[in-house]
Amino acid sequence: AAGPHTVIDGKEVVNFASANYLGLIGDDKIIDSCVASLEKYGVGSCGPRGFYGTIDVHLDCERRIAEFMGTPDSILYSYGISTIFSVIPAFCKKGDIIVADEGVHWGVQNGLYLSRSTVVYFKHNDMASLESTLEKLTHGNKQAEKIRRYIVVEALYQNSGQITPLNEIVRLKEKYRFRVILEESHSFGVLGNTGRGLAEHYGVPIEKIDIITASMGNALATDGGFCTGSARVVDHQRLSSSGYVFSASLPPYLASAAIAAVDHLEDNPSFLTTLRSNISLLREGLSNLPGLTIASDPLSPIVFLKLKKPTGSSKNDLELLNKITERALKEDSVFIVSTKRSVLDKCRLPVGIRVFVSAGHTASDIKKVSDSLQRVAALVLAEHI
Repeated sequence: AAGPHTVIDGKEVVNFASANYLGLIGDDKIIDSCVASLEKYGVGSCGPRGFYGTIDVHLDCERRIAEFMGTPDSILYSYGISTIFSVIPAFCKKGDIIVADEGVHWGVQNGLYLSRSTVVYFKHNDMASLESTLEKLTHGNKQAEKIRRYIVVEALYQNSGQITPLNEIVRLKEKYRFRVILEESHSFGVLGNTGRGLAEHYGVPIEKIDIITASMGNALATDGGFCTGSARVVDHQRLSSSGYVFSASLPPYLASAAIAAVDHLEDNPSFLTTLRSNISLLREGLSNLPGLTIASDPLSPIVFLKLKKPTGSSKNDLELLNKITERALKEDSVFIVSTKRSVLDKCRLPVGIRVFVSAGHTASDIKKVSDSLQRVAALVLAEHI
């Protein structure tokens, strides 16, 4: 398992490339829950949930997530990234309006495309830009009142490490009468006093967010995804969401692992204290990094580093960042990654290096990645000049 330490090409490395935020990958309690589930159910039915794929552990997992989040109901998906790009088209159709942040990751972009709705982007995490966009779309537009309108944002952006200001989003949603779809893959199990995500972090009542989606492959160290909200929101997806209707159900042992991970987090809030301490320690170690600056939020477990002086070309910037990550791996056994984007990814935010912090990392792991980046960044950028 790719935990805080892993093996690449036969060599042990410190792993800062996995979104294993709570350090639960390879945890004994989660492995035990998987083994017990395998012995009871086998590896799964290979059938969709609505046909012969539903097993009691799926229903237990849906109930457990809804209970944890304080929502009426939730629904499981078999594949993390397909959750968001199945949920958006299930609710948004041709003729609807979606206002989305320009920094959303590829899975969200794909959902926007598949919906065939009219999509308008606002500047990344800029609430003045969002309000201006909502105003333009609704002011004096009688037609807009008759169609469905959505705001789509990520709680914690994969492409920048920034946290969206939910209190402002909710204010604008209510003022302009939009619904909100919130992607919480990187904030679920991370933000809030008990890891319940962005709503808890801001103290916003959960019912003010219409639809919440998240992958279970990050903090929960399993696979699949979920959508949570009102009973109506969940029921609609059981017949209308392609990723749910047409996919084989989640293997039962992965649903068991998700239940065990949520229980583990609820019983051990110290995971979050350790994670935040590690984030703070790493930010301190990287505070005066030669040629690079920290662009992410102080609470983000994705410590996002971007060039202080970009070359003017994303391709050249990426080549430079790749040299840093490759030398850190080769010379210091430190595994970090740059933001690699496919040709289908339309995100226009600056590329950078993502350092994924985990509660499983030790102080010496963090010192190692800090020292490596300080040394390698200085060498690579000096060569570039």
